[in-house]
Amino acid sequence: MDKDRMENTKDKVAGKVHEGAGKLTGDKKEESKGKAQNMAGKVKDKLADVKDSAAGAMEELKDKLDKKDDKDHE
Repeated sequence: MDKDRMENTKDKVAGKVHEGAGKLTGDKKEESKGKAQNMAGKVKDKLADVKDSAAGAMEELKDKLDKKDDKDHE
């Protein structure tokens, strides 16, 4: 797990804690803060997934172009 994903997980867990504490104490502001922090962690995870997918696609395209270039020089 890379550093960004660990931070995202930390946001999600901390958000759940704040949300739970808000529910327990009846503090709607704390509950909302927790929900927002949890959602932020989830969104950042999805963005990291997209970034990883794009990097993988670029690497695959580069490999295909390299193979084509090798065949053209034969």
